[in-house]
Amino acid sequence: MTAALPVADAGFSYDPGERFLAVVNPAAGGGRCGRMAPEAIEGIRAAGVPMDVTETRAPGDATRVARTEYLRGRRCFLAVGGDGTSFEIVNGVFPEALTRGRVTLGFLPLGTGNSFLRDFVPKGTDQVEHALEVIGAGRTRACDVLRLTHAGGTLYFINLLSMGFAADVAALVSRRFKGFGELGYLLGVLTGLARLRRRAFPVRLDDAADFDRRRCLFLSFNNSRFTGGKMMIAPMAETSSGMIEYVRWGPIGRAGLVWNLRTLYDGTHLNHPLAERHAARRVEFKLEAPVDVMIDGEVRTLDCRTIDVLPRALDVLV
Repeated sequence: MTAALPVADAGFSYDPGERFLAVVNPAAGGGRCGRMAPEAIEGIRAAGVPMDVTETRAPGDATRVARTEYLRGRRCFLAVGGDGTSFEIVNGVFPEALTRGRVTLGFLPLGTGNSFLRDFVPKGTDQVEHALEVIGAGRTRACDVLRLTHAGGTLYFINLLSMGFAADVAALVSRRFKGFGELGYLLGVLTGLARLRRRAFPVRLDDAADFDRRRCLFLSFNNSRFTGGKMMIAPMAETSSGMIEYVRWGPIGRAGLVWNLRTLYDGTHLNHPLAERHAARRVEFKLEAPVDVMIDGEVRTLDCRTIDVLPRALDVLV
């Protein structure tokens, strides 16, 4: 996938004169967002995009603000931060956006990973410069939204949900190494290797007769290709396919994982005999207890029940 858009997807899906709400997480990227956001937002305003600004102070703020503003009639939002900021905004506007009016979501990637945008930014292009260009141009495309139902409610995501090794690493980073930026992710990977666990997460795709109870290193349910910044976990994922891209890596050992770790960055891990991928419309779980999951850069402990697809339910500025 490249940044070039099919003609059918390009154009303005919103009133170009409508005011955006920039939701800024100043703590994202180890404080980088707080330092860079004011100048970047002024650049967007100078390009003729009307913009209101609010800052978050605690987890969940972006969700609360987005929900309040959506119910007041706001339909255009800008996530200023990382994947977690856009995740919170998406969960503020859904499920209402399915019936009460579409939302346009733009991104100013000033967080640590910014994984979702990597599907659309040409290699070697600065993500922030690319974002400023497409926001000013109003270049949009429709994007699927994946819906997770769990024992405590419902969550919506546009990047991926993972469980197993990838979620274990994300949990370590979030709980112990969050202030270290990209180094923190490396520390999480190394610690995860030392603690390596291979478990079963019973899962059934679509109308399969039985749940898959095989042990594995990780499972990943993807709408886009990247995670952890530059890891291409799901190289065949497409954000408007109407499908969940499911990636499974079986119970590879510690030495095998170290040897093959580099393949996670170019997608060739799928060539490993223990790896597999499928495209599904619905996923069902039968977990024995809540587990750590990584969902769009956020770590939650959830008793997952199902994942399904809301095809092309969101307009994204990419």
